[in-house]
Amino acid sequence: MGRLRLAEGVAGHVTVRDPEHTDHFWVNPFGLNFKLMTVSDLILVNHEGQVVEGDRPVNAAAFAIHSQLHAARPDVMAAAHSHSMYGRTFSTLGKPLKMISQDATAFYNDIALCNAGSGAVVLDLETGRQMAEALGDRKALIHQNHGIITCGGSVDAAVWWFVALERSCQTQLLADAAGEPIEIPDELCQAGYDAQGSEAAGWFQFQPWWDELLRDDPDFLN
Repeated sequence: MGRLRLAEGVAGHVTVRDPEHTDHFWVNPFGLNFKLMTVSDLILVNHEGQVVEGDRPVNAAAFAIHSQLHAARPDVMAAAHSHSMYGRTFSTLGKPLKMISQDATAFYNDIALCNAGSGAVVLDLETGRQMAEALGDRKALIHQNHGIITCGGSVDAAVWWFVALERSCQTQLLADAAGEPIEIPDELCQAGYDAQGSEAAGWFQFQPWWDELLRDDPDFLN
């Protein structure tokens, strides 16, 4: 996400549920650049907001959002969010993602909208709870005037869905600015979702990035 310039300043967080203590999650610490992140920098946080492993602070917004999402969705292993340019821009419109490209169909009937606390920095658990409630059993959420958040059964899938949704938001913004984009018929949207919208597909799509990271920046595993 750092390489793709999807984070600005201290905003942005990726979490993964701890496999042993399932009411804890690992997250990037507050204020550390995504591009400089290593495994040893990560902190373990419980659902009371306490850092139980690591010596850096937790981002209050990360806790407010992710603790509620992980608590509401035992199936979710990881979630990703940042203040990416196109996701946050699209979120200001308060409208759903259109199925106007093959790539967008990965989110067919699998993305939600939420306007709870729209525009405010998410620091309270109630807003996080409402975001999780709006997400339901889907894998992506557009939070009005804020941005996008995605989740999955692995960090790989959650991050892939985030980037894919960011690009789909960019596509729609460009298409709407140019004219009247033609939407894909429902049956073809469903076929597109069946082909590329699954958890396994999200994980698989991430693997070329994983190979690139291992080749170019192996120190992130320190």
